[in-house]
Amino acid sequence: MSVIVGFVPTAQGRAAVAAGIEEARRRGTRLVVVNSMQGDERSERFVALRDALEELRRELAASGVEHRVHDYARGNSPAEDLVAAVAAEDGELIVLGLRKRTPVGKLVMGSNAQEILLAAPVPVLAVKAAGEGDW
Repeated sequence: MSVIVGFVPTAQGRAAVAAGIEEARRRGTRLVVVNSMQGDERSERFVALRDALEELRRELAASGVEHRVHDYARGNSPAEDLVAAVAAEDGELIVLGLRKRTPVGKLVMGSNAQEILLAAPVPVLAVKAAGEGDW
């Protein structure tokens, strides 16, 4: 069994990883962190993520939790990659970091979190970054 975490290099992404580490410890399972973006591995955005992913790998190693990190830039949506990870990694829980968005922001940019919530075959734990307070 494993806990699947959707990661982005933001305060919300770091909150999701912290909650995922806690859940993996509590459950005695492996942690699988998935960074998913549409695009090409040679894109500037993907290259910029390399530093954040290296920092993440160091944090996970220091946590002592058994883990894997997958970083994808293959054209799938984050929801598709997280749902695929649940199947491939025997996932029992997905952990996501959420941020507040305006209704217009949701309309224009869509909502990965909503897509994941609707597609997830397992429970989803949604967390906020520290200091975000009430919405």
